[in-house]
Amino acid sequence: MNIENNLNGYVMNLLEVRNCKQAYHKDASSDFVVLDNVDVTMRSGEIVGLLGRSGSGKSTLLRIVAGLLKPTAGDVIWRGAKLRGPAEGVAMVFQSFALFPWLTVQENVELGLEAQGVARAERSRRAEEAIDLIGLGGYEDAYPKEMSGGMRQRVGLARALVVHPDLLLMDEPFSALDVLTAETLRTDLIDLWMDGKLPVRSILMVTHNIEEAVLMCDRILVFSSNPGRVAQELSVPFPHPRNRHDAAFRKFVDDIYALMTRRATSVPAPASGEAANAPAAEIVHALHPVNINLMAGLIETLQDEPYRGRADLPPLAAALQLELDELLPLGETLALLHFAVLEEGDIKLTDEGREFANADTDERKALFATTLRAHVKLASTIRVVLDERWNHRASAVRFRDELEDHMSPDYAEDTLRAVIGWGRFAELFNYDEEADQFFLDADE
Repeated sequence: MNIENNLNGYVMNLLEVRNCKQAYHKDASSDFVVLDNVDVTMRSGEIVGLLGRSGSGKSTLLRIVAGLLKPTAGDVIWRGAKLRGPAEGVAMVFQSFALFPWLTVQENVELGLEAQGVARAERSRRAEEAIDLIGLGGYEDAYPKEMSGGMRQRVGLARALVVHPDLLLMDEPFSALDVLTAETLRTDLIDLWMDGKLPVRSILMVTHNIEEAVLMCDRILVFSSNPGRVAQELSVPFPHPRNRHDAAFRKFVDDIYALMTRRATSVPAPASGEAANAPAAEIVHALHPVNINLMAGLIETLQDEPYRGRADLPPLAAALQLELDELLPLGETLALLHFAVLEEGDIKLTDEGREFANADTDERKALFATTLRAHVKLASTIRVVLDERWNHRASAVRFRDELEDHMSPDYAEDTLRAVIGWGRFAELFNYDEEADQFFLDADE
């Protein structure tokens, strides 16, 4: 544990998030809930990771903790008092670097101190210390455009550290970097933390990279989605430095994959003739806008050696260079379409998936049309409406509005885009972009 952050062995709660809810009001419909009943406690001297899919509210929670967003319900207790505005003693590192391009490294790092009214000489001294600490000594007069992505992120880190925050918030700080640069920066940060050189008491970080969370964090809060909730809290049992190749480390990563894939569900097949009158909850099932080519590629990969129809997700993700946010939506979509099954961190092709892998293009289109009708209620409903219309056309607005009654506009658009792409491939229906209408081709 970081000695500097645990003086005299006394550990205190820096932060308590109690029954936090964040919802956004939508006209003529129910509120869209991003976070629901979230509890988080941060103690001094620990790194905590918020792990989950995009859209699970992790970044929203960081803004709430920073005091930049007031929760719809619940309280944030910061250093023993209820938070009522921007939190003093909290700094944030962003995914996108967020540097001012017209300022030098030194000037970017000094910004926070200048806002605090720190004298010029003191600003300069502390900024130089922070720049040296994160390994950019000699680059004080450089501009962001002259630096690599990894160097720019180091500047962002120095800018956060220079104010000596009690709590450092990091919002997917390594996701915009290449693999090697991200690994170097993670290692450097953990080394500084373990050596007691980081001028912070605790770190709260958002990630969707399971291995990154296990590599860095003392505790991991696994978030579920729609709405975002803490589904599980895990204590990471390994001391630093951690070996990602150790069998126990790999098993822990596998167990988290298994935990998250247990939450993948498929839509039950409707009985004949139900599509037009399907319950709204089934029609508006959120869909991932997964490309057909990616689905076909994964099915073919699983069918071939060395997988022979079944693969363990962590090594498959590594082999395909995919992260959690890329592989799980792909796997869940195959499960929704009954081309694969997700179970205990594995993905396994079904008989339908094997049939798709061995089919030619026309056969794949026919298979896809059949599975859309059977397992994607929105797609089957659109086709029924088009069949019943005299001109075989229907505005996409009616379906978009219904989706937005039950999910955010972004999720609704993703869902509609998914159905449009899948329906076109399957030749189940077509879509007129300019008119924003679904239609059947003349030979349908």
